[in-house]
Amino acid sequence: MSRDRGPRRPRRLDRKILAAASVTALSLTASGCVVVHGEREVLPATTRTEAAEALRQFTSAYNAADKAYDASLDADHTAGPLAAIDSARLKAGRTNHPDGNPAHAPLELTDAKYTIPKKAGWPRWFVADTKANKGGKSRWLVVFTRDGLDETWQATYLTLVAPERMPEFKTDADGWAEAVPADSAGLAAPPGDLSEDYTAYLRNGGTSFADGVHTSSWREVREKRSSRPGLVTQFIDEPLTDGDYAPLALRTKDGGALVFFTTRHYEKQTAARGAAVPTPNKDVQALTDGEIKQSLTMEFVSNEVALDPADGKVSVLGRVQGLTSAKGE
Repeated sequence: MSRDRGPRRPRRLDRKILAAASVTALSLTASGCVVVHGEREVLPATTRTEAAEALRQFTSAYNAADKAYDASLDADHTAGPLAAIDSARLKAGRTNHPDGNPAHAPLELTDAKYTIPKKAGWPRWFVADTKANKGGKSRWLVVFTRDGLDETWQATYLTLVAPERMPEFKTDADGWAEAVPADSAGLAAPPGDLSEDYTAYLRNGGTSFADGVHTSSWREVREKRSSRPGLVTQFIDEPLTDGDYAPLALRTKDGGALVFFTTRHYEKQTAARGAAVPTPNKDVQALTDGEIKQSLTMEFVSNEVALDPADGKVSVLGRVQGLTSAKGE
């Protein structure tokens, strides 16, 4: 039930393409797994068949964890911002519903298109662009990464994008995509700078990002919330760029790049003397340390996907944010 981005090829042809890349770099085991020797060869991150299996395994683990509210059930299949968001959600759910999720509805990811870049070294990664039975008509973009052949593919980024806003990717004759380095020039901003640029924009504004729900509109919402009668709300925004939070980028057909990146956000609510901080919902309470007397500080992790053009303003196409911890004082 999947469609590959780029030319359709049977599994046997995928293997031939991989084998032709370097005789010394690859060997096919009896089980059909591709074994990579060395880290200097520019190779597809995986085969399309293996990408589909990674998506299947992730979906199965995600559903098991969601049903039981047990983060250990999908811990091996998530990393980076998605793991931070998902594990906190499951922790809160288990605190409030120790017997499991009473509203569990299995996630179904179908109509998958796999964009697999050729690159050297680790991590290797690919993007699954899928239709889901949740989130309306938006496409679910799931980025899978791994740091070695013996490791499990882990879903690191998960964002939602309207179908009409999805760009076309640059691919070679065999349908493999091009990974864009974090320090790549020739773009509105190097992919490695977007996390810092975005948090700076949220703090100070500017003209580097196109207006939209996740940029100008979000700043307006936060401005309105920053000062209410009896309650002051402060926002702190920080980039996240190391390890599993490192940005990943794909070259688009028009010469730009689609970039996945991560940010961290704090929201502190402080009540005036004699007033009280609004009582948070049960999920927030489950993740809160300390007693909420006069203030509540909430920490969020957000993963974004942005279109970084060769010229012009960066457009943030999607953002998924989740509460990861909170502190009452």
